[in-house]
Amino acid sequence: MIKRKSFKEHGKIRLSRYFQEFKEGDRITVIRELAMQPKFPKKLQGRSGVISGKRGRSFIIKMNDLNKLKTYIIHPIHLKKLK
Repeated sequence: MIKRKSFKEHGKIRLSRYFQEFKEGDRITVIRELAMQPKFPKKLQGRSGVISGKRGRSFIIKMNDLNKLKTYIIHPIHLKKLK
């Protein structure tokens, strides 16, 4: 669980990360950006899912919670694409 950033990550948020785009069906992992408000639940940190759409600036993410498929709406600054 992340509680603080490393020294090199302090400062302004990169705009390329803020405006990054994903396609439907891309696999992503959730990495909380601690500088952004409001924060979302800590239990999502490090989990992976699939992008199923877009709502405004945010993306709709489908991920499994135990055996149940759940959808979350998360801003792209908290997402990282898996290879």
